[in-house]
Amino acid sequence: MATAASRTTNPLLLALIVVVVAQVVGARRGDAPWARGFKVYLVLGLIVIGVRVGFRVVLDGQYGAHVLFTLPQAPLPAFVHGVRIGGPVSAEGVLGAAYDGLRLATLLICVGAANVLADPRRLLKAVPPALHEAGVAVTVALTVAPQLIESGQRVRRTRRLRGESSRRFALVRTVLLPVLMDALDRSLLLAAAMDAKGYGHTNTIERSQRVTTAALMLGGLGGICCGVYGLLDGTAPRALGVPMLVAGAALAWTGLVVGGRRVRRSRYRPDPWRGPEWIVAATGVAVAAVFVITSSVDASGLIPSLQPLRWPELPVLPALAVGLGLLPAWLAPPVQRIGVVTRAAPAMANAM
Repeated sequence: MATAASRTTNPLLLALIVVVVAQVVGARRGDAPWARGFKVYLVLGLIVIGVRVGFRVVLDGQYGAHVLFTLPQAPLPAFVHGVRIGGPVSAEGVLGAAYDGLRLATLLICVGAANVLADPRRLLKAVPPALHEAGVAVTVALTVAPQLIESGQRVRRTRRLRGESSRRFALVRTVLLPVLMDALDRSLLLAAAMDAKGYGHTNTIERSQRVTTAALMLGGLGGICCGVYGLLDGTAPRALGVPMLVAGAALAWTGLVVGGRRVRRSRYRPDPWRGPEWIVAATGVAVAAVFVITSSVDASGLIPSLQPLRWPELPVLPALAVGLGLLPAWLAPPVQRIGVVTRAAPAMANAM
């Protein structure tokens, strides 16, 4: 969905993507602490749109003939020629900034939905052995924003129970510091727990094997990045597209196989990969593929016209592709509740 949002500035398609993502989050959100922060990402998206439009109005708001109003223009020295503060603001400039801000906000909401729906502990178990150490660091980094959101909500509830007013100027002392301290304490507890469980421990290997694995992984990841950029950017050479992506994937796979031999770790109750998981993955790939192909063949429906100024139209094929994103709301694996007893619990109780 984020790939689809990156290929269009059509506000109708972007709003449809946000609605679909919100529906999936509402249907498949669990009761874990990190699953309660989707509203915060929606608010951040609105802030991004406001900041983008505000900068465009103040710095360079004239982008067409339909002038809405005129701001006082500040004189600037000659060495900043081309930069303007104030002046006339046109409807085309405001709409262009709003379209770009909405696209960036949609990308942020898609990433926020991934953080809300994904269990970082289950994600860590799915990381290949060669990327186990890096996976631990990435998993901890991904939990920073949900932990801050959870800490903020807990501090807010505590202040309400104490009868403290929310319109207080000492927000740094009463809200920000407790939130940061709580998130830091939780991070330290997580690091101590992971250290006690042996995360990050590796076997002794030779320097040549370590250098070979690192070179293969870095080369493969660099090739994948170039290949993805070549596919997403319509102006890039064809050699940076599929050929670079295939070569990078081959190098990365070789590095994973070679590097996986030096890591020996066990998995407790590994997550199976069955039909629902394949359906969710195929849905995302299908949505991204439709938008990439449509932008390569005819991008007129994905990029609304600003000069001349026209009302954006909803293209049928991309809209149907976004509609496929609703399938995980019903076909995704069932949500694992924290308070629900698993199937193994009765068997263990009977055995005892």
